[in-house]
Amino acid sequence: MGLFDQIVLLITGLIALYLVWRFYQHFSGSEVKPACDVYYMISFLVLLVAGLLLIFFGYDVLSKPLVVIVAYLIPLGLSLGLVAEFYPRQEKLYLAVGIIGLLAIAITRLGNVAPGLGTFALAFFHSIAGLIIFFVPILAVKAGKAPRGFLWVTVGGVLIGIGGIALAFLKAGAPILPAEFIFTILAPLLLLMTLAYTYGFVKKMIGAH
Repeated sequence: MGLFDQIVLLITGLIALYLVWRFYQHFSGSEVKPACDVYYMISFLVLLVAGLLLIFFGYDVLSKPLVVIVAYLIPLGLSLGLVAEFYPRQEKLYLAVGIIGLLAIAITRLGNVAPGLGTFALAFFHSIAGLIIFFVPILAVKAGKAPRGFLWVTVGGVLIGIGGIALAFLKAGAPILPAEFIFTILAPLLLLMTLAYTYGFVKKMIGAH
């Protein structure tokens, strides 16, 4: 990993930290403490930690089982927050699904199971979270529950989805893009994703006042 990637990842981490601060402000300033803010904070704190791990240990850390398990908390936290905020009646059900997904990924990564099963569990539960991140902002804007700027959360979901799919195929031994190209665009992609999330969530916070 070059200096450029490290700088980009550091900026990404600082933006994630800013979002955590904004969510904490919203949480502490609300009479009824919204669970969605807690989920969002967890997601972006994990993104911050993941970025720091990449800076210090390089892209090889992405193959570590524990990192793969913890990284699932990023899409899980985001999708849980969106469900809790806009579909609160389904929050407990999806929380249960998320916990099952976390356990499934942990068991298949740390246990002695067929590699294909681990890849399936990772892809399946990441896909569920990804679809929620993609569709919920669109539905929220359509229903008038969020400003149009909130659609940038969907854009962020698309960007991380592209990176996730490319990494998944690379790890499965069937890369859709050259490995060198994937790791060249990964850090800028994470930065663009975080910027899209930041713009979308901040626009919603401003619009809520």
